[in-house]
Amino acid sequence: MNVYLNKLRRKVWSTLGSRLRGTNLYGYLYKSYWHSVFNKSNENNDGETTCYLSAVPNPGAGIGHQLANWIAGYWWAKQFGLKFAHIPFGSDSWEHVLGFGEGDVTLTQLKKEGYKVRKLPLFDEDRPNEVSNIKRIISSYKGNKVVFLCEQDQFYKNQYGVIKDIQNKFFNAPARAEDKLIFDDNNYNIAIHVRRGDIMTDPSNPNLAMRYISNDYFEKVLSNVLHHVVKTNKPVHIYFFSQGKVSDFQEFEKFENLHWCLDMGAKDSFLHMVYADALITSKSSFSYKPALLNKGIKVCPENFWHSYPKSKDWVLVNDNGDFIS
Repeated sequence: MNVYLNKLRRKVWSTLGSRLRGTNLYGYLYKSYWHSVFNKSNENNDGETTCYLSAVPNPGAGIGHQLANWIAGYWWAKQFGLKFAHIPFGSDSWEHVLGFGEGDVTLTQLKKEGYKVRKLPLFDEDRPNEVSNIKRIISSYKGNKVVFLCEQDQFYKNQYGVIKDIQNKFFNAPARAEDKLIFDDNNYNIAIHVRRGDIMTDPSNPNLAMRYISNDYFEKVLSNVLHHVVKTNKPVHIYFFSQGKVSDFQEFEKFENLHWCLDMGAKDSFLHMVYADALITSKSSFSYKPALLNKGIKVCPENFWHSYPKSKDWVLVNDNGDFIS
């Protein structure tokens, strides 16, 4: 019964939020907003902040989506001058592989210490008035033991802003001693991620169609990488990560030293994309997030819902498969 009630409660909350979002009534859904209305901002409390901020990795989404949630929480905690509280990912195995929680206090621990949880309204990072509203809410709690929780799927576009931090967390995690790769260190290893699977289930769905990129695009990008990016005397080997059958990708059979990784599990695929000397990504959070961790060359579609750093190790590609940077 409790499970049913919780699902019903979430559905009602989601419906209300979507209908009131963008109206003057939206903030009234949140206790934190009402607190800011009846409590003036405490600007005189100059001591170390007692408050934390966190975000829930959406348990019903893939790991790329969950990482976007976690990164948004980590980023906004810093922007608002708050400490960060870690909330584990949807599975214990991903939590272990990523190691992002190492050294961070968890929401569960803070609750045991008497911290209250207050959810923040969803806000648009490009609208200063909405960001100011969040700052006003946070300021009204100065001196209190509160963990602010981002609304589910709070957006943060430039996710590369946390690259150094998440690379440090990932590469220093205990799980790195367990990593097993099929790469040969004597080779130059290229990983290419061609998103298929979920986006093929309903071609008429515009939300899925926007994520699809043709085989021709990837064939051209891979050729361009081999001719213009790879500068090494090592043998070049290509590892192809996707879903489906080899016959679905006949365009790629002409490439030498091509290794099909169509049946490799999600975690192993993720790790190989992180460690590749060059990574070609899809319009997919599943390859964008390894790109943030990858220390080699990243070749990415320009038109994507997250942004890229302006640095020489990030190469952007237009819709025709031509390099633009």
